[in-house]
Amino acid sequence: MINIAERHQYILHRIQAEGSVDVQVLCKELDVSSVTIRKDLKLLEDKKLLFRTHGGATLNNPYTVDRPVNEKEELQSSEKLRIAATAAQLVKDNDSIIIASGTTVLALARAIKPQGNLTVITSALNVALELIRHDNIDVIQLGGLLRKSSASVTGPYSDNILSNVFCSKLFLGVDGIDLEFGLTTTNAFEAQLNKQMMDASQKVIVLADSTKFGKRGFGKICGIEEVDHVITDSGVSPQILQQLESLGIEVSIV
Repeated sequence: MINIAERHQYILHRIQAEGSVDVQVLCKELDVSSVTIRKDLKLLEDKKLLFRTHGGATLNNPYTVDRPVNEKEELQSSEKLRIAATAAQLVKDNDSIIIASGTTVLALARAIKPQGNLTVITSALNVALELIRHDNIDVIQLGGLLRKSSASVTGPYSDNILSNVFCSKLFLGVDGIDLEFGLTTTNAFEAQLNKQMMDASQKVIVLADSTKFGKRGFGKICGIEEVDHVITDSGVSPQILQQLESLGIEVSIV
């Protein structure tokens, strides 16, 4: 049996080569228990050599942080524009939709050019300001506590509106997508509002660039199985795509 130093060297070699490791795979390869591997991963995390995740570890920090909306808008901007253009094609004349908050759904609001009438419910002030420029779009702005970092509202004041409507689609932006943990955002109150939006929608469409996969935010929105459609970019791994499709989730790659 190899010693602890050799195990650690093996784990670090694997994670540097592949980006992530799985506890059960390491158990078989090193012929040790899962308890031993988990202790090894904790020691390596304490040395800031990796980040532990559910069932394994990764080189990339899986935890998202709240950033100002103007800062987030600069990240993966070209991918967001392509995702938004694809999502805009799903908006039909005389549709009633919900648009949540985030920079990717803000890009969607800018891409929407309806020929007929459209009703949009949104929690995001910047989304509402983009859409009111169109004479044929009726915008319903949800109320609540304004989050400066996201330019959107949270809290119970939106309950009354959302409990009395039903829309064809929810376009949802997220801070993290973990196939085991689900969809997350950095704010628990925003996560709760997103859940209510889902209840008021026939179809849930997630707009997320590939950097959001494998990340977790503080507030859980829902399990991945509750999503109908994901629109993302080509940076997402084939393994993730396969897992999404195996769950019956439609995936569009831009």
